[in-house]
Amino acid sequence: MNLKAIFIDIDNTLLDFNEYVVEAMKNGFERFNIGKFEPYMADCFHDVNNNLWRQIEDGKIDFLTLRKIRWNKVFEILGYSYDGESFERYFRSFLRESAIPIEGAYEVLSYLKSKYIVCLASNGPTDQQTHRIELASMSRYIDYYFTSEYIGVSKPKREYFEKCFELLNENRSDIIKPNECLMIGDSLSSDIYGALEYGMYTCLYERGSMLNHGYLNNAHYTVEKLTDIIKLLEEEL
Repeated sequence: MNLKAIFIDIDNTLLDFNEYVVEAMKNGFERFNIGKFEPYMADCFHDVNNNLWRQIEDGKIDFLTLRKIRWNKVFEILGYSYDGESFERYFRSFLRESAIPIEGAYEVLSYLKSKYIVCLASNGPTDQQTHRIELASMSRYIDYYFTSEYIGVSKPKREYFEKCFELLNENRSDIIKPNECLMIGDSLSSDIYGALEYGMYTCLYERGSMLNHGYLNNAHYTVEKLTDIIKLLEEEL
């Protein structure tokens, strides 16, 4: 590989979304007297959330629809009676202030920044994601923020990557090509498949993610620990 730029996902790649969900549900259920939180309930949320995000990736629903129905679906499954849209507002405000780093994230970002252009590639809202990266003191490592809200379309659609490269190469005489970039993320459907189709190298960060059940892993590389990316890049270059 002759890499010039690295694209890297945020949730469950740099910041621990799974841990955040547990904290938000524990605190929220107690705060609003919804009911007792049990660990299996976080799995219920992830089942619902991942299904809805796949529908967004497929163009069947938009993010506003997800926000309206996500927690109503979760509470229906759990048998709890509470207004899902109200809890969604709490959940998103709580998420905006969450910046739980994945183990090894700072080490990896420091390494990447020393050698490549570093681009965040996230399907989350722009203000939320940039704020969380700043809270985590990771912004000093980042050159570009490519959120789906800013780009106008979500991963894994080709249009998303087209716009990313248009912005990446703006006012650049030495054009960066897809085969000079690596996409790192935890989702086969949104991170890996889209990047593969666009001609990028891909690395799946596999940490038992529920996102990938039922999907064939066609990524060029797979790592189980985030810091393994450093070793991978040192060996491949």
